[in-house]
Amino acid sequence: MSTPSFTPRQIIATLVATGIMGAAGFGVLSLSHAQAARANLPQAAPAPMASAVVLPDFSQITARNGGAVVNISVTGMVKTSGDSGDGASSRHQRMPGIPGIDPNDPFFELFKHFQGPDADLPGPSHMPMRGQGSGFIISADGIILTNAHVVADAKEVMVKLTDRREFQAKVIGSDAKTDVAVLKIDANHLPTVPLGNTRDLKVGEWVLAIGSPFGFENSVTAGVVSAKGRSLPDDSFVPFIQTDVAVNPGNSGGPLFNTRGEVVGINSQIYSRSGGYQGLSFAIPIELATRVKDQIVATGHASHARLGVAIQEVNQTLADSFHLDKPEGALVSSIDKNGPADMAGLKSGDVILKVNGQPIVASADLPALMGAATPGDKVNLEVWRQGKREVFTARLGDASAKAEKLANTENSVGQGKLGLALRSLQPQEKREAGVTQGLLVEEAAGPAAAAGVQPGDLLVAVNGTPIDSVDQVRIMLAKATKSVALLIQRDGNKIFVPVRVG
Repeated sequence: MSTPSFTPRQIIATLVATGIMGAAGFGVLSLSHAQAARANLPQAAPAPMASAVVLPDFSQITARNGGAVVNISVTGMVKTSGDSGDGASSRHQRMPGIPGIDPNDPFFELFKHFQGPDADLPGPSHMPMRGQGSGFIISADGIILTNAHVVADAKEVMVKLTDRREFQAKVIGSDAKTDVAVLKIDANHLPTVPLGNTRDLKVGEWVLAIGSPFGFENSVTAGVVSAKGRSLPDDSFVPFIQTDVAVNPGNSGGPLFNTRGEVVGINSQIYSRSGGYQGLSFAIPIELATRVKDQIVATGHASHARLGVAIQEVNQTLADSFHLDKPEGALVSSIDKNGPADMAGLKSGDVILKVNGQPIVASADLPALMGAATPGDKVNLEVWRQGKREVFTARLGDASAKAEKLANTENSVGQGKLGLALRSLQPQEKREAGVTQGLLVEEAAGPAAAAGVQPGDLLVAVNGTPIDSVDQVRIMLAKATKSVALLIQRDGNKIFVPVRVG
């Protein structure tokens, strides 16, 4: 049966006759199937129903939990050194100067901390400090979680509840490595927040923050989880939750809620070039914070494990040098003598690929895993050495003795030959440098110089193989097709420098 056709005039006449459209011909934008049937017009197939999107009820989460979120005010004395930083809760693109080293040099990040925080700045002084942050009550007898940087250098800590009551708080303890602090106020029958977990937290899931940005108490902001397990280029042990929730100074230490109204993190840091929110916020997973809290309540401090290595990122050039399939893992540049890694048999030039079966994608993943472990734990390390995988077992030490070191190796490399003039070390030079082998760099040019190698450096190894003669270097270069990794020692510190050779 063919579908009947109508002219525009016939359609309008029919609509007027059936009362669907007025004589003026205006006012009806669409027809129901019943109206079309009365008009004897062809019926379009009904449109499929769009799936309903249900947003979380943020007002209910806020009503249930807002009373357990507190405002924290601190006063004290802080040492100043002329640094005009914008606070501990934000990450800025600031590059302190180091005489004689260009900021793009691969050694810049490695050596800048040896300058000390007051390099090229006026002498230190002390001045009064006032600050604000947030926190949340986790037990009815007054235990509160917040950030360590919120109460750092504090002489007095005041906690204000949503019912306007104020209490002087005692800092039970704080842990700078995880940025977690535990406070206690003298009160009972307080509202508390339920704690969740990050295991079930999904990227893209809605989350909610409550805090006191810029002192505006109990402000609520919402967003989504942007990433999980984010490692930041600092000295922390935290696999952060990254969100796009608006977090600003004063939000630090406040809770991050999931859609069930459970705390899944402590809002800790933002990445910003302005000092304010720019879409990148980072929260400490609640499981890690709870573990640190339990240690602090029991002993007054937190302990973290260490492996006893200095590591650096594996970029594509280093991956090519060590014949890795892809640029992943943590490259060991040096090992603490008689430390856990040394006792387990690890060597400089090893690439740690897994810890207890968990992959190490970025080098910063390793300190985060070590910090989550307990001193004395045994770990299985899957290591890439000389083109094959090996497994080692290490008993972890205590990070309070010495933290894992992470070297930043961002650099650019040139093309062509190596460009180094090398000579063997004299016995006295070896003793002074504390090495048993290596070559002295007398001149640096071409790709090696572009990668950051300088006259006076010691070339200790090539692609993880210890070097003691120029002939060894020639042999290693003859085998290289794309790049080589030079282990350079400078001022007693070692770092792998990738150099393109072809």
